[in-house]
Amino acid sequence: MQDIIIDETFEEEDTQKGRFLTFTLGNEVYGIEIMFVTEIIGIQMITEVPQLPDYIRGIINLRGKIIPVMDVRLRFNKKPKEYNDRTCIIVVDMKEISVGLIVDSVSEVISIQEEDIIPPPELNKYSNRYIKAIGKAGSDVKLILDCNKLLNDEEAETIYGL
Repeated sequence: MQDIIIDETFEEEDTQKGRFLTFTLGNEVYGIEIMFVTEIIGIQMITEVPQLPDYIRGIINLRGKIIPVMDVRLRFNKKPKEYNDRTCIIVVDMKEISVGLIVDSVSEVISIQEEDIIPPPELNKYSNRYIKAIGKAGSDVKLILDCNKLLNDEEAETIYGL
């Protein structure tokens, strides 16, 4: 009898395929592939670090690990909004570092079938730089972020050097 080896990483990735954590910024609903998300925490004390871009609010200490936090509203050139009890930090792994994404509120984890995910329309070369795809969930539309494009290599290197 031949041994069967199951690749657990494949199994884990397969169960996460098509699953997205949804969150809101104003009236828009965005989604992040669940495989990037490590945890969701409430807003907490942020230590400012000088000479970083405005959208990088600073750093937090998460159980002994220092994590830079990005205000996604500011990254998307939206008006700043006062943080409240619904404001969350989604901790994601991107470009081999952990980054906290500050969002207005977290909604839910949803599944979107592959056939319901389409590329974003080409309006101009900058309009969709952070949007990987558009997901159709019933009559709703979710803008699916490309986590790897939220920071370019130079920005990631600057943040990693904190």
